[in-house]
Amino acid sequence: MGVAVMEPVPRTPEELSERHSRIESAYHRLLDWMPYGLLAVSLVLSALISQRPMDFQLQTLGLTAAAVVWVYFAYTRIPSKTEASSARLAVHLFVMLGFGAALMARDMLFFIFVITGFFHAGYFKPMWMVVAGIGGTSLVVNASMVDFTDIQAEALVVYTVVVLIQTAAISSGFLLNEKLVQLRTQREEAILSREAALQENAGLHMQLLTQAREAGILDERQRMARDIHDTVAQGLAGIIAQLHAADGTDDESQRRRHFDSAVELARESLAEARRTVQAIGPPTLDTAQLPEALAEVSAKWSEAHAVPVELVTIGDAKPMHPEIEVTLLRVTQEALQNAAKHSRAGRVGITLSYMEDQLALDVRDDGIGFEPSKIKATKGNGYGLAAMRQRVGRLAGTVSIESEPGSGTVVSAIVPAIPQAVPDAA
Repeated sequence: MGVAVMEPVPRTPEELSERHSRIESAYHRLLDWMPYGLLAVSLVLSALISQRPMDFQLQTLGLTAAAVVWVYFAYTRIPSKTEASSARLAVHLFVMLGFGAALMARDMLFFIFVITGFFHAGYFKPMWMVVAGIGGTSLVVNASMVDFTDIQAEALVVYTVVVLIQTAAISSGFLLNEKLVQLRTQREEAILSREAALQENAGLHMQLLTQAREAGILDERQRMARDIHDTVAQGLAGIIAQLHAADGTDDESQRRRHFDSAVELARESLAEARRTVQAIGPPTLDTAQLPEALAEVSAKWSEAHAVPVELVTIGDAKPMHPEIEVTLLRVTQEALQNAAKHSRAGRVGITLSYMEDQLALDVRDDGIGFEPSKIKATKGNGYGLAAMRQRVGRLAGTVSIESEPGSGTVVSAIVPAIPQAVPDAA
């Protein structure tokens, strides 16, 4: 038993347009060969069914050959019928109908050939010419209904009604097809426009992420410069000072005190150097998604500061572009650091919300609060409120800070939800 192979359903606008083009091309090829095929069928049937003298058949064959020549030069050689002049096509059609009428006068079976006129009339523009072409073809096709040598009123009425109904029905079919083609074209244009908009949007996202990455590199360099200057460099300078002081005294207790101070400064500088290096790229995101990374960071912060932290994730967590996840992790770290330094909070809540096209992060504390309008970002250690806004802003996101004295603080960040599957523009 054979297995039927079905043509796959088009899934993209390009595949759909290509399929329609193939169908239209096949239809136009059919119309190109139709007059020759129907004329050959008419001629064969006339020769087989009609018992006519040889000279009569030869005359019919000569008239058929003339019709073939006319169709070839007046129709087939037109390169594009859809773009050809309607006047030129009308001349072809009505001369062809003339050949058809002459052949039908010799044998009514040639009405099969005249049917071609219904299809060729569909190339006319505007619609009234299509109707005229169909009407002219109908007059010839149904000519056998009337004996033009002895016209009867009843037969003439029937002939007229048949012609009118046939013309109206076929014309309505062409009109409906034209409307369907217009609707299909509009739909394809709408799909292509939507696809172009999505591609442009994806390109803008990639450009945005590239700019954010470049700006992030600059931010990290500036941050490291500040951190090294404010911590490591000052620590090393203090160590050198303590060692010089120890070298310049003979008092053993003073010497020991200076050595102990140098060791303590070395430990502190080493810890600050480690924090600076770790802040370049959070290792927690290498093996975990953002919710797990936030849980790890908040747990360590809670243990270090003896302040409970509650983390809530809303929506379905899914991998996001690294720039998105790193930015929200940094915002969380800065908000927690500020809470430890300034808020005297007894409890902190973190909410991460996955929405259809956005990610929202809220870090709340019940501390002493402050007036945001009176706070300016400093150039010391830490992320800084200004740097936080700048980095989130490069992702087309927003940062808001709600606080007032005695009512705690809420830091909110909203960024676009760009999946990790989006290719890296870099």
